[in-house]
Order: sequence, then C-alpha cells, then structure tokens
Amino acid sequence: IYSCCYLNRRLNQLSSHDPLWKRHCKKYWLISEKEKSRRNESWRSIFISTYSDLGRYIRYYATLKKAWDDLEKYLGQWCPRMISSLKESVREEDLDAVEAQIHCKLPDDYRCSFRIHNGQKLVVPGLMGSMALSNHYRSEDLLDIDTAAGGFQQRLGLKQCLPLTFCIHTGLSQYMALESVEGRNKYEIFYQCPDQMARNPSAIVMFITGTSYLEWFTSYVNKVVTGGYPIIRDQIFRYVHDKECVATTGDITVSVSTSFLPELSSVNPPHYFFTYRIRIEMSKDALPEKTCQLDSRYWRITNAKGDVEEVQGPGVVGEFPIISPGRVYEYTSCTTFSTTFGYMEGYYTFHCLYYKDRFFNVTIPRFHMVCPAFKVSTA
Repeated sequence: IYSCCYLNRRLNQLSSHDPLWKRHCKKYWLISEKEKSRRNESWRSIFISTYSDLGRYIRYYATLKKAWDDLEKYLGQWCPRMISSLKESVREEDLDAVEAQIHCKLPDDYRCSFRIHNGQKLVVPGLMGSMALSNHYRSEDLLDIDTAAGGFQQRLGLKQCLPLTFCIHTGLSQYMALESVEGRNKYEIFYQCPDQMARNPSAIVMFITGTSYLEWFTSYVNKVVTGGYPIIRDQIFRYVHDKECVATTGDITVSVSTSFLPELSSVNPPHYFFTYRIRIEMSKDALPEKTCQLDSRYWRITNAKGDVEEVQGPGVVGEFPIISPGRVYEYTSCTTFSTTFGYMEGYYTFHCLYYKDRFFNVTIPRFHMVCPAFKVSTA
C-alpha cells in the first residue's frame, strides 16, 4: 500500500486513512492500543517505521513475538528467575556481522527471533529444558548470537552447523544445519552423537528435533505454556505425558510421562536410553482407612522385536512410599532398549495399614518410549 500510494490522488487519500493501518499493525507487529498511546503516533506511522526496521521478517515476526510473549508470561508465573537470564534484542548490523564472520547466511526466522531476544545468559536452569537422574543432569541454555557464532562448526561431520543450545554440565548442543551438506537438510535441527562403530571419528548420528527454527522454537514454547512439560524445582523438565497413559485402580491413579536422552544413547551400537516419571495419587475423597504402603513392583518390558523381559522387586527406587487420601508420590527411573522403541506395563503391590493382612495390586498403564527420527552423517 505504502509503495502504491503515490500512483494517484485517490490511492493517496486511502493510504492516509489511519484506521486502515490499524489492522496491519496488529496483525504483523502485534501493536496494541496501549502501545500506540505510549508512542503517540498514528497507526500509519507506526506501521511504516516498524516495517523499515523489521520488514524482512514480516512472515515470521507476529508468530515469534507471540511465542516469546507467551513464554515470558508463563515464566513470570512459574519460573521467575529465568526471566532475568533473557538478553535484550540485537540489531540488524549485529546479525549481518555474524554472517560475515561465519561466511554463511542465517535463516530469517532465526534472525527474527534474535531481534526480539538475544537468547539467554549461560546460567542454570536453561530456558530450553532440563532433565535429571540420580547421577546425571542436563539443562540447555538458548545461546546468544555471539556464543552461537563462536561454536559454528566447519569440521567433518558437523560442517556448516550452528549450535542453538548448550548444556554446561554435559556439553550437549542442538545444532542447526545452515547448508544441505553431509546428508542433512538445510535448516534441520538435531542432537548429534558419535557413531561408535565407524572407523571414521567424524562419523556422527543425528537425532532430528526440528525442520526449521520457527517450527522448533514455537512447538517447544507451545508445549511449555500449555503445561505439556512439568515444572520441578523452578525448572522446565522435558517429560512428555500421554493423556491416555493413566490407570485408576480403586482410589489410586497412576500416570506416566517419558523422555528420550540423546546424550546417553547411541545408534551404533544400538542403545536407546529413556527415563520415565511416575505419579501415584490417592483420591482426596478416599476414606482414611484406605491409607496404604507400596511393597513391590512388577514390570513387563517389551521391545520392538517382541522380546519380553520381566522384572520384580521390592519398593520403588529404594523407597516404600505411604499413600493416603489426597497425597501424591512421584519418582523417576530409567530403562534402555536395543530397539528404537518399546513399551512397559505392570503393577504395584500395596498393603493396607489399617488391615495389615490385606494386599492388592494397582495397575501401571502401558507406556511407550520411541526414539526420535535419526540419520547418519555422510561425512
């Protein structure tokens, strides 16, 4: 509209009609009435000035800005200390300088995100999620543009790959391919792990986590702000819960969420590592005499080949929790498969505390664990 407004007087009059620009300002730049009042400018002026700065990102800006706004609002409520780790936006010339430094073009959706927030400081917990087991901890920071550029790879196996995240505990990163080389698709995002059976030390396997920065970042934010990931100790934990993975026996409900750990997995040799988090809860409406204690567990573990392993033992993770009305008990454990997917199911055996000779089983619902798509580098 702005370019055409000089063609004739009528178009000029229409293009100067300020209410016409309001819809565009809200649609493309998410400018609110409050923001307009603060800036004390016309809608037309706001659109033109914003377009002059961010026009190349008009396809992505509203989507990414909403994702960042939703994430900040959620963090402010549930993980407030993460807010202070977010860095201010960068300028166009900063992004241009990085492209000149690495001799590679950055995708516009990636650049657009950094015009809103320049990642975060290298702190714990990381914005991109955590994972913890008894002897293992991972927390991924979203890298700022300078740190990402410093980690840009030109070595075989990771040629022309830019790190997006980094864990200071494990050294794990998610990378984005800036070119279609070594079997990768351009802008594909992945975790990398070594191919331990290859003679070439540069041979790696890539667990795919996204097809573009926009899809990768917005899908993660959506999972976070809709409660798809639990908040534990002021951190986002990347456990995925299947809503169908719930079983109720009497007054006790068992639900399960799972996570794949690429940093502890390998394709060659096949060793796929999963962790699962189990929640056991007794209804708050249950009678007090329903209070009981967990005695033992039974697992039936099946891999993709149909091989079955049965495990039975006392307690869970060395504990014998007491469950009473309204009480919740949660614990995490892990398992490995030699196949890319498998499932577990079983039951807990409890005894009543009021009637000590009364035992009963509580069903653990079947839950599946699936390795993400992966490919082998052609380096």
